[in-house]
Amino acid sequence: MIFQAPRGTYDRMPDQQRLWQRINKVSEELSNSYGYDRIDTPIIEDAKLFSRGVGDVTDIMEKETYTFPDRGGDLLTLRPEGTAPVCRAYIEHGMHNLPQPVRLYYFCPVFRYERPQSGRYRQHHQFGVEVLGSDEPEIDVEVIELAWNLLKRLDISDIKLKINTMGDSDSRKLYVSKLQDYLKSKIDQIPESIKERVSSNPLRVLDSKDPKMVEINSEAPKSVDYINSQSTEHWQTLTGNLDVLSIPYEVDHTLVRGFDYYTRTVFEVVPSVEKSQNTLIGGGRYDGLIKMLGGKPTPGIGFGMGLERVISAINKTSHQSDLNDYMKLLVAHIGDAAKERAVLLSSRIRNAGIPAVLAPTRGIKSQLRYATSISATHTIIIGDKELQTGEVVLRDFSTHSQETISEANLIQVLLNLI
Repeated sequence: MIFQAPRGTYDRMPDQQRLWQRINKVSEELSNSYGYDRIDTPIIEDAKLFSRGVGDVTDIMEKETYTFPDRGGDLLTLRPEGTAPVCRAYIEHGMHNLPQPVRLYYFCPVFRYERPQSGRYRQHHQFGVEVLGSDEPEIDVEVIELAWNLLKRLDISDIKLKINTMGDSDSRKLYVSKLQDYLKSKIDQIPESIKERVSSNPLRVLDSKDPKMVEINSEAPKSVDYINSQSTEHWQTLTGNLDVLSIPYEVDHTLVRGFDYYTRTVFEVVPSVEKSQNTLIGGGRYDGLIKMLGGKPTPGIGFGMGLERVISAINKTSHQSDLNDYMKLLVAHIGDAAKERAVLLSSRIRNAGIPAVLAPTRGIKSQLRYATSISATHTIIIGDKELQTGEVVLRDFSTHSQETISEANLIQVLLNLI
């Protein structure tokens, strides 16, 4: 029997790691610059956390979660999304006692039993941010700006921002009622696979990708027409500040969130050329979630970024030249005495913060081929002659040039090259 990764999962191979490291680094640095702190939550959570927070009538809870009883009889779920666990931690650790709002970011694997396809996996990875403790529209703007700047900094420039508002909880209830009435009037035209949602979760009907629904949804009531004065002020402040920041946006009246806890602002950042699985970042405001989970009423907003989709977008749109802007050395050696010296030099180079690999014991030509195979940028060569003179040969693979330098000056020369 030949074992393979389970369907909908994959192995992240060594040659893919540098791009992932770059995304993590950029995400972390940008989040820190906005004043966000990192949080990590468990992969497994109490199943009720998601049935209460995500909603029982969403596809996630009905069909997509990995839920199982453990040996103690507790019903657990592999995390299908990142927001509810962060809110649970906010409540559990009394973070409402901290100065508000609390700004948090996280990296996490998430698990959903979906049909695997391009950009969609059963285990995928997410970067997310959450701001808890403020309902000010300026916070919405901050979160959207962070999302926008993050993709820009990752050299994904051919993107567009889609936004909408659900209004507050009262406005949302009114809108859902009007939408449901409209959809029921069109029930004979709605595909059988979607009809059930009209009663159970009509907002998910707007999210349908079925071609038959395009015209029906285009004529559906618009949530912005049913928001109250307070929500209207919030919406106008949000769009006004986006204009001030010169962040272009498109109001998409079919952009909604089926999750029970979303209110007011919803947004997505997508490639300008849209496909069926193309959302890079999706987020919005969820002012009712903390209370729903048993905490004090606390407003919140955040977003999630699918790392696999971002990787795909970078591969297609970015020159990636900065991925190669690093140094990796192979320390080659000719003879036993030189090998002993190479061990010491490799250690000194690594202690200086520069990646260095000791070459395997084989002929010099084979060592140089090995340097190419591990993507070394430079090779240091030590032989009997170099041992006698106290020098080393430094070869640059990018320029195909080499020079002889003093071993005493080697570390400084390498640091100057970085």
